[in-house]
Formats: sequence, structure tokens, C-alpha cells
Amino acid sequence: MSKFRETLKRAGLNTFFFLLVGMIFLAKLFPEWGTSESPLPLKTITGAGISFIFFFYGVKLSPQKLKEGLSNWKLHLLVQSTTFLIFPLIILILYAIWGSEDSYLWLGTFYLAALPSTVSSSVVMVSIAGGNLPAAIFNASISSMVGIFITPLWMDLILPETAVGFDLTDTFIKLSLQVLFPVIIGLFVHPYLIKFVNKHQVALKNFDQAIILLIVFTAFAESFAENMFEGHSAGELIWLGVLMLGFFFLMMGLMYMVSRFFNFTREDMITLVFCGSKKSLVQGAVMGRVMFPDPVIFGVILLPLMVYHSLQLMAGSAIAQKLGEGRIKT
Repeated sequence: MSKFRETLKRAGLNTFFFLLVGMIFLAKLFPEWGTSESPLPLKTITGAGISFIFFFYGVKLSPQKLKEGLSNWKLHLLVQSTTFLIFPLIILILYAIWGSEDSYLWLGTFYLAALPSTVSSSVVMVSIAGGNLPAAIFNASISSMVGIFITPLWMDLILPETAVGFDLTDTFIKLSLQVLFPVIIGLFVHPYLIKFVNKHQVALKNFDQAIILLIVFTAFAESFAENMFEGHSAGELIWLGVLMLGFFFLMMGLMYMVSRFFNFTREDMITLVFCGSKKSLVQGAVMGRVMFPDPVIFGVILLPLMVYHSLQLMAGSAIAQKLGEGRIKT
């Protein structure tokens, strides 16, 4: 049990997880603190914080390692295709069968499906399970950058213009300014700041998490202030959790079968399974803040991603631990 708890902690399911839940309750109790009428400049703080997050993310990227990772192209192509093609298509099929046109939870689920993979938790779990770690780092890094363009394109295809005030051109401009340019600048200064970043990893991680917590708080505060959750019962939210967990296992199982079809090595199979089944809360919160300018509905749209994020950490950590101990044969 102690090893399992340690695995959960390494994957991120620790204090931050409970703080995320706490932000929702805090937003429920004090919604006025997170609205546009709040005396606290939370929108300005989060906007600047987002740029700093991706600047330091760019610093962490090694141009040399990215070049070296290009050789395993079949694995990379499958991971990225799963993340940005298979995920959204499955949700579109499910939506066509059971979806509700006026449901923001369905919209949030599709938004989740269109997002890039995680960076930290994917790499950690691949490492624990004994997978191809360089390929995991490469795919997680590429996914984050590609998602800046692919995710908005998917949302532009699925959203009527009047639904949430989505504007593709404006979204690209804002994401370029807040996310892409800081990453590029960070890549250029990588040789000069990488030692500083490595030395202060804990402080930078805490800063990243603080900004995400502020984004979650303001999103849910606006939604609670406008009573956006009134039509959703506790049973419906529990059912959402069950569906998100089932969806996670579906994607992991699908990736496992694909890896067997292509006769991947055990290490490459593990990388495909974990990198292909994850979705990034960090980028979901950051890009959603730009793509959904109406903060009232953003909290509802963000909910499926938060549920999936928590469940992928819990279930993924348990599977990674068992793979690492050799309890699951591949």
C-alpha cells in the first residue's frame, strides 16, 4: 500500500488534487471573489501566470533530445493520432448516439477529447512501468505544442459560432501570444536557464499549480454565480465519473491492441498506452480560458476534464505500478 501511495504522489495525486476539489467548494461558498466584479485582479494574474508557465516549459525542452526522438516515427505517429484524432472521433460517435445538443457537459467532454496529452504524469507513469522514456518525453512535448493548433481547429468544427462566442482567428492570436511565443522564447534561452530551472523545479511546479488553481476557482465561481450547475444532480455527476473512467480504460485497451497489432516492443507498448490515454488539465485550463470567453459556462465545460484528470491519475498509477512490478504480462 505504501508503494501505491508513493506512486500516486509521484504522478500528482497529492495535495494538488485535494486543492482542486477545495477550489470548487470555495467557489461555491464565495463566488463573488472569482467574478469580474471581484476587487482581486485574478484575471490579470492568471493571464501573466500562463505566459510564465509556458516560458519555463520551453526552457525545459531540450532541442537536441527532440531531434534525437524523431527516429521512432511509427510510435510517435500513433501516439499523436490517438491524442488528436481517435479520441475526438470516438466522442463524436458517442455524441451522435446519445448526445444532447444543449449540454455543456457534452461540449466539455469533446473539449477534453481534443486536448493534448499530459507531460509530467505521462512521463512519470511510463518511467514507473518501465517503458520507452525518451519516446514518452518526445511525444508529451510535441503533443503540447501541436495542441495549440489542433485543439482550436476541432472546437471550431464542432461549435456553432453563437454557442460560446468562439472565434478561431482570435483564439490563435491569443494562444500564440500567451502560449506559443513564450515556449519558443524558452527554447531559445534553454542553454542559459536550464540550470536555474532544474535547481528550482519544486518552486516552479508550485507556481504552475497555483495558477491552475486560480483558473479553476474563477471558472467555477462565475458558473456558480450564474447558477449554471442547478440543472445537474449529484447522480448525474457520479454518472459522469463512471463514464470518464470507462472512457479511460477504453482508450488504454485500444492502445494496447494497436501496439500488439504493430508488434511493438514492451517498452514502446507502455509508452503508447500511457501517452495515448492521457489528457492535460494544465493546457485544458489555459486554452479553455482563451477559447471560451464566457466565464459563466467555462466551469461546466471544465468539469469533465477535471474528473478525467483525477481518474487517469488514480487508475493509471495503479496500472503503472503493477506493470513496473511485473504483475501484468505484456
